[in-house]
Amino acid sequence: MGIMSFLRNRAGFILVGAIGFAIVAFLVGDVVSYGGSFMGGDRTTVGEVAGEKISFDEFKAQVDQNEANFKQQMGQATLNPQMASYVLENTWNQKISEVLLNKEVERLGLSVGEQEREDLVSGKNPDPQIVQAFGNPETGQLDRAQLTNFQNNLKSQDPNSPVRQQWVSFLLSIQRNRLFQKYNNLVKNSIYVTSLEAREEYTQRNKLADFNYVNLEYSSLPDNQVKLTDGDYSEYYNENKNLFINKEESRTIEYVAFDASPSKSDTAAALQAINRIAADFKTTPNDSLFVSINADTKMPLSYVKKGQLEPALDSVVFNTSVGTVVGPIFTNGSYKLAKLVDTRMSPDSVKASHILISPATEGSPERAKAKADSIYNVIRNGGNFAELASRFGSDATKDKGGDLGTFGRGSMIPTFEEAVFNGKPGDLKVVTTEYGTHVIRIDRQVGSSRVAKVAIVDKAVISSSQTQSTAFSRASAFLSDVKDAKSFDERAKKDKVTKLLAENLTPSQANIPGFENPRELVRWVFESEEGDISEKVFEVGDRFVVARVTDVREVGTLPLEKVKLQIEPVVRNRAKAKMLAEKLEKALEGASSINQVASKVGRPVTPVQNVVFANPVLPGVAQENKVVGTVFGLQPKKLSKVIRGEQGVYVVQVNGFTNPAPLTNTINQKQQIAQALDQRAQGQVLEVLRDLAEVKDYRLRFF
Repeated sequence: MGIMSFLRNRAGFILVGAIGFAIVAFLVGDVVSYGGSFMGGDRTTVGEVAGEKISFDEFKAQVDQNEANFKQQMGQATLNPQMASYVLENTWNQKISEVLLNKEVERLGLSVGEQEREDLVSGKNPDPQIVQAFGNPETGQLDRAQLTNFQNNLKSQDPNSPVRQQWVSFLLSIQRNRLFQKYNNLVKNSIYVTSLEAREEYTQRNKLADFNYVNLEYSSLPDNQVKLTDGDYSEYYNENKNLFINKEESRTIEYVAFDASPSKSDTAAALQAINRIAADFKTTPNDSLFVSINADTKMPLSYVKKGQLEPALDSVVFNTSVGTVVGPIFTNGSYKLAKLVDTRMSPDSVKASHILISPATEGSPERAKAKADSIYNVIRNGGNFAELASRFGSDATKDKGGDLGTFGRGSMIPTFEEAVFNGKPGDLKVVTTEYGTHVIRIDRQVGSSRVAKVAIVDKAVISSSQTQSTAFSRASAFLSDVKDAKSFDERAKKDKVTKLLAENLTPSQANIPGFENPRELVRWVFESEEGDISEKVFEVGDRFVVARVTDVREVGTLPLEKVKLQIEPVVRNRAKAKMLAEKLEKALEGASSINQVASKVGRPVTPVQNVVFANPVLPGVAQENKVVGTVFGLQPKKLSKVIRGEQGVYVVQVNGFTNPAPLTNTINQKQQIAQALDQRAQGQVLEVLRDLAEVKDYRLRFF
């Protein structure tokens, strides 16, 4: 088996595995970016983690590898900006985790000995990555003969060859993974649950409370009857500063966008263009060549089943005769002509297997084709297809003997699909696609239905230079006339354009609603100060944009003026609570029952049954931690003091409690709590480490 193929297939697994199982929760979490200037650093540094610089070349190589893996997993040749951003963020998070955990491992003196390293590869319990790479797909066990052969072949390789270098890198990743497992085991073993904690948890989840309450909702007091003071805001802010810690710099902009999408004249021009070629399309002797010359979208001619074409074409094409041209039909932003070239009966689905030989692995398309031809001849002379797929295949199917399963039309790329649907069971074929050269075996064909070979010529409706020039001129005139927030607003009203808002943009922002790829705009935003107006017109898709930075939120505790609008509803409810609490406190004077309190404030008594401390929710209201917490601290039949809750102010009276059966064996309870704590710890270890470390992110300079 070729090591290049093996590494290519499992690069994603290796990269993730190298970080350890504790990182999984972190990788799917929020974007991590802390501190520093986004335009800081030097020309070769993409970031710093706890004082360790991350070189651009190293990081870019890792991004490229992860993008290649992602493309393979998604079955796509390219990634859109959103997908590319997702890979970039995961790679950045991965790199932060790797650096931080490496430092922890070094600080604690953890190591992997020579014998342990050997055992990870060829011992009684080899690393799962070794088993996956050199395992028998039928038994799932390590094929030690295959591993030995590979190691012997490796000895003949030059020490500086890509094969040797990637093998060394792979072994290092296995070693790092073991180190991180040891670290995580240390964390896990530090978790201990006492019997007292187990009993308390059991009680909190099983002790039932039966009580009544009277409440006055905040919504019962109109907002205009509450006058908030600076002191009200300051009081809440100072009590809750921990809620306003900003871990990632963000910025907000307001902007206007001048539409440069196709005009009516642009639409008419596209229609005229396709009408001019309609007659020639009907008479052309070479439909494939005609499509490649005249279509905006160069789609290969292939057989499709009913339902695979766009609805506007599908309903017409399958009800016409061979040679007929239908259209032009406008669909998905283009005018389209469709010509029915041929129809035939074809299988509904096919079961097939393949061995993919990658040009990247072999060194060139020609070498990949030659190797595929050799494998083809071996199979024709009695070679085992599954065994050869396991040894030479370069995609994930190699672990299943090349089995692709059963699939219908439209599941594979056209060239591959034509080969398997137009052959017959038992056929062996060699086919080259954009992914490489395939040795294909058709295992079975199922069903039969009519399919059509369709040639499609399209002319996209796009903006003309005149349309774009007009929109750009309007945007330029807007920009030249604005100097501050006031003039920005005035000019927007004058031009009758809507002022839009993009809030809390992050440096890695891959999209702004309505914009496909706004990276240049985002980069400018993070180079600017609050109040700055863009110095140029940004072209984003089919719109020209002028923007103004309205808010900058630095890393750290946000000042009161930055969160004042955000906290206003809570502050208002606190002010209402003071007013409503006075009313309930007066009702409590001289009252001995909840009914008397209710009568004084003109509110009903609400009964509640079977509430547990671990789930502090009032049915039909909301989560009210203070209310339920007070209930479990009260003696039955006693009235509580006024409780200022989330939705209103309350007075409660407990009727009684139902205690659960005594917990006689705490072992299971302790195990359940420890397991939950362990799962939380695995994700939170990295959060703690990165909170303590200084992370500087300079990616904005490069991506």
